[in-house]
Amino acid sequence: MQGTLNEIDIRSILQLIELGQRTGELLLEACAYPASSSRGDTNIFKASDRFPSHAGQFWLVFFINGQIAYAADNDGSLWRLRDYLRRYGVESALDQLQLPSIACNNAPEYGYLWALMEKHILTPAQGRSILQSMVNETLFDLLSLHQGFFIFEMGTALAPQLTTLEITPLLTKIMKQVQEWKQFHPYIQSPNQCPVIANREQLSVSLPQKAFATLNTCADGKTSLRQISRYLNRDILTVAGAIYPYIQKGWVQLLMKQDQKISNQNNQSQAIQTSTVTQIICIEDDVAIGKAVEYILQQHGYQVTVIKNPIKALTLAFELQPQLILCDIAMPSLDGYEICAMLRQSSDFRHTPLVMLTGMDGFIDRVRATMVGATDYLTKPFGESELLMLLEKYLGSKKRTNLKPTSLFPDLEQTIKDPDVRAG
Repeated sequence: MQGTLNEIDIRSILQLIELGQRTGELLLEACAYPASSSRGDTNIFKASDRFPSHAGQFWLVFFINGQIAYAADNDGSLWRLRDYLRRYGVESALDQLQLPSIACNNAPEYGYLWALMEKHILTPAQGRSILQSMVNETLFDLLSLHQGFFIFEMGTALAPQLTTLEITPLLTKIMKQVQEWKQFHPYIQSPNQCPVIANREQLSVSLPQKAFATLNTCADGKTSLRQISRYLNRDILTVAGAIYPYIQKGWVQLLMKQDQKISNQNNQSQAIQTSTVTQIICIEDDVAIGKAVEYILQQHGYQVTVIKNPIKALTLAFELQPQLILCDIAMPSLDGYEICAMLRQSSDFRHTPLVMLTGMDGFIDRVRATMVGATDYLTKPFGESELLMLLEKYLGSKKRTNLKPTSLFPDLEQTIKDPDVRAG
């Protein structure tokens, strides 16, 4: 089942999954429809030329027998889980955990939540409460979505299973919240806006001492309304309703939250610019493609190390400390998703641009790559100019040379563009 959200809305999709008692994954992408698309286009998820990577935000919802087991957006980080753990004062426990094996196959956040319960840092009841809150906030965003694409893929159940939630009661509750949210417009437009106190004197007089102390702590211009709702274990509507009168009076103002990943990428780019040599790792088990990538990038001043063995690549990555990593998805022993998830758990590679290289051009693969922390996605076949433009995007511009391939590696660009062509 796949299509666009102008053909069927989110609520109807969820109800169909519930009625059919389906087990699998629902993937959604929010983006404006291009002029060239049509309601009858059934190949929209294969048209990577029309819908480039990161054109919109992604969401992923897991189902077991028509009930929701887990839901998240495409962040792929542990910031949301860390916010929820703050309720119980155990957010620092995440820093002590090793990457759970489940985190490589499912969303990392879910794997870590399960690991926290296995180590008795969270009780099962606390884990279920956090999971239900995660599902609620994800559905709130989805039910506010009106443009985008979706695909439901039948599959095995999410395991291990923590809990499942019935769809119909959730829809009734959250649809009501979505409708009530509209009353806050235009003063409050997004759960990601951050309150900051503009008139402390008036607030201290008007609010009870405890309420003022809470607001004074949270309203720092950096903590979003959604984060406050996580900390206080309240739904977003309750938090927004409590602060709304003071926003109307101008005593509290709202700022847009700076995207943490963009900030991290900017910091990484600044660090890269101070380095004299740009080190790149390419994890690719296809010898011909690996040689082609190596030759092209070396001719443009990059230092490139191509690694065929994905297990060896993990060790070499820590030794070489690259500024950017190119990683194939379909490989033996460890696939690209697993490598990406493992690298992202190390502070050394938490913000390193990591680009997936693959012959798969589907919407699902883009979502999965993003969920495990990939920065971008480059679909084979790709050309020299596409590869160089992507590197410039994350490493900054570099003066291109006009060197042409020598007879040692003839037709290197064609080798990349045509996987059936193999270097001699």
